[in-house]
Amino acid sequence: MKAVIERGADGGFAIYTNDAQGVYGSGMTEQEAKTCFEEVMVEQAKYHMEQTGKYPDWYSDNIAVEYVYDISGFFEQFPFINATAFAKEIGLNAAMMRKYKRKLVPVSDKQKAIIQNKYNELVNRMQAVVF
Repeated sequence: MKAVIERGADGGFAIYTNDAQGVYGSGMTEQEAKTCFEEVMVEQAKYHMEQTGKYPDWYSDNIAVEYVYDISGFFEQFPFINATAFAKEIGLNAAMMRKYKRKLVPVSDKQKAIIQNKYNELVNRMQAVVF
């Protein structure tokens, strides 16, 4: 299951998934939000079992959660990465990247894919660095 980590306006964290309706978590730290998310996930699965006699399709005893950051969460988690410089490096509009960072405009799936691919290319280039 893929779960997206976001940074809230209050400084806390929220986690949601599109893989299971009603499964979310929040907390003042990332770890608190993850713990909350995992507890809600189990509670939702048990509730579904009580109501229908079976666990939901997305649930298993050994379910693995892949935590990922949205764009704003990425810049919050790694504040030493400058949004403007990052955008220029990967060939995107710097003003738009700053808007994504501040959640002023939503990021389309197509744009997310472009950013992810360019980020992956950058990481691959950086892995060649030896100090």
